[in-house]
Amino acid sequence: MDPRAACLACLQPPTPRLLEAALWLAAEHQPTLQPLEVLQRFNDLLLQVRQGLPDLPSRQLAQPLLQRLNALQFQEDDEYPLRPHSALLNRVLQRRCGQPLSLAIVAMELAQRLGIALHGVSFPGHFLVRAPGADHLLDPCSGRRLYTRECRDLLQQHMGPNSELQANHLEACDAHSMLQRLSRNLRQLHLNAGEPLAALKDAERVLQFGPATVPDHLARAEIYQRLDCPQGERFDLHLALLLCDDPSQRLQLSQRLRQLERGPALH
Repeated sequence: MDPRAACLACLQPPTPRLLEAALWLAAEHQPTLQPLEVLQRFNDLLLQVRQGLPDLPSRQLAQPLLQRLNALQFQEDDEYPLRPHSALLNRVLQRRCGQPLSLAIVAMELAQRLGIALHGVSFPGHFLVRAPGADHLLDPCSGRRLYTRECRDLLQQHMGPNSELQANHLEACDAHSMLQRLSRNLRQLHLNAGEPLAALKDAERVLQFGPATVPDHLARAEIYQRLDCPQGERFDLHLALLLCDDPSQRLQLSQRLRQLERGPALH
């Protein structure tokens, strides 16, 4: 099956298969990857986690689950610069480290199989998770609890000292949103690694998972620029211009489009 089609098929309701979808996403970049084989081996991790959980009601097991993963050496990837393997789920499972979102996907798959309710929270700069009804969020990298003050500190750490915590930063997100964010992460990681063709796959997938933003179209325009494809660059700049409501940015986009119109169309 085509990896992109298989990935999208995993996200159909009523119960999206998030980890399998993420593995099919990885298969776009690694043609020999067999997601179903990885899922079979995932049962070994499930057994390790189950054996280490305390005897508590399932509603109290969200934090112990994350702490158990941390004890099994699942941790945030501190490699610099980050490479794409920190967001490709098969490599995250092999290396036991990755970006917070990748670790959250592993934790949420385990939680689903163990009957533990756990939701993703698309917090800016650092993906988080939450148990329904809890008055705190959880860091998927460690299991640490984050209350309002800790969330505000985390936001300012990643987004700058003038950032203000907003209610939508703490809302649960669905599987499509998580895969879209994962695709954005991979897009940037592949671009940083000097792999624009791989980044283009990710950029196209971003547009399939949900509404695109101005930065999404600008990011794909940058990839087309690196690939020396002015026609594709123009297309995304036009779309960015249609979505943009900032006057100064609209002026910059218009100027950039005029410059491209004067150049020869190579593709």
